[in-house]
Order: sequence, then C-alpha cells, then structure tokens
Amino acid sequence: MKALIPAAGRGTRFLPVTRVVPKEMLPVGSKPAIQLIVEEAVAAGADEVVIVISPEKEIIKRYFDGDAELSARVRWACQAEQRGLGHAVLQAAEAFAGESEPVLVLLGDALVSGEAPSAAMAAISRAHGNASVVGLERVPRERISRYGIVAGVPEDDRTLKLTDLVEKPSPEEAPSDLAIAGRYLLHPDVFALLASQPPGHGGEIQLTDAIRRLLSTRPVFGFRYPGRRHDIGNPGGYLETLQAFA
Repeated sequence: MKALIPAAGRGTRFLPVTRVVPKEMLPVGSKPAIQLIVEEAVAAGADEVVIVISPEKEIIKRYFDGDAELSARVRWACQAEQRGLGHAVLQAAEAFAGESEPVLVLLGDALVSGEAPSAAMAAISRAHGNASVVGLERVPRERISRYGIVAGVPEDDRTLKLTDLVEKPSPEEAPSDLAIAGRYLLHPDVFALLASQPPGHGGEIQLTDAIRRLLSTRPVFGFRYPGRRHDIGNPGGYLETLQAFA
C-alpha cells in the first residue's frame, strides 16, 4: 500500500506563526505533527508515502531528509498553486501511475488520538474486494456546513455503504450528520476523475466531488472510526491536540 499526505496549505488560520513554521511542523511532544501522520501510514502497511508540499514548505522536506529511516519511505510532489484539496491530491498522480491498490490519503493537519483509523480502514477495504473507504465522524448540526457529508446504507454500527457525498452543504440540505474526517482509502481511478473535475464549492477542486463521481463505477464505504480527530490548523484545535496526546 502507498500513502499520500497533502500538506501544501498556507495555514492562514494559524497566522502569524505559519509565515515561518508550517502547521504540519508544529510539535506534538518531541515530534512534528506530520511525523506522527507518516508513522500512522507506515503502521497501517504503507511502504511508501508521498507528501505534497508547496514551494515555501521545503522545511518539511529538509526535516525528513535528516531521518534515514523515514526518508527512505518518503517521496515528494509539489502544489505550486492553491486550488483545493482535490487539486493537491492530483499533483501526486504521477507517483501512483499504474497502481491498482487503493491509496491511503491522510490530511496533513488532522491527527487522531485513541485508535488510529488507517489500519482498520485497510481491513474494511480488503474485506470488500479492495473497495474505497472514507473515515467518518458525527458532527453537530451547526458545524455541518464545514465538511463533506455522506449518506449511505448501514452495514454495521460503524460501517456503511455510501450512496452520496455532498461538499459543505447547509444543515437543511445535508443528507446526514456524518462528516468525512481526514482519512481516505481511494481507488486510483480517483486521479483521472480529479483531472477532469470542474471547480466546486468555493471555486476549488473538491476531493469530495470526485469521490461522488467514483460512486457511479466503484463501491465506496464509510467507517465511523472510534478515535478522535484533531485539527491542528488553528490555535484552539492545536491546544486540544496537545492535551489529547499528553
């Protein structure tokens, strides 16, 4: 299995410190947050990790170049223009050319305390013939419009077969309160879909929209994972992360 970590965002919610320190490099204990995410991918079975950075985030590359054990697993892609999460994922398409196995995608500003979801998602994928799987969490009604929201048919108390995905709907239009939560395991077909994906919400190329199109040809499952997702991209979320990982 290969993994992909989009980490090119500007970190505007954490200014001014992110002018010089990428949010993914903020320390959680003695390690930068992105190292914990790489370690999660490796523990789930990834033998190679592609990290997407922007030109001003070369410090991330320099950090991993200094770790012989991890740098052997890490490759790089560049997102020079900020056009959304889907666009960031697309920049790594060449690294996954010819792959037939699902690609593990872990957002670079999302840490999970408790049980990490990636290994469980890989098991669900294998149980359904290498199907795509997205990690989910329940969110309060007032926060629904911040996330991609899914609809589906339950398989058990934590897994469902998806029937629809909507990027940042209003609470009145949302098909459920289940939000996509920072972890994906996606069939490589998603790269071709992203290449032809028109801009969506906010004028950006949305990964959620491409996964919605993927539903028409391949099954996609959702997994409401037991761990808790933490957003390190803003000061409040970072403080909660430190408290959770302490």
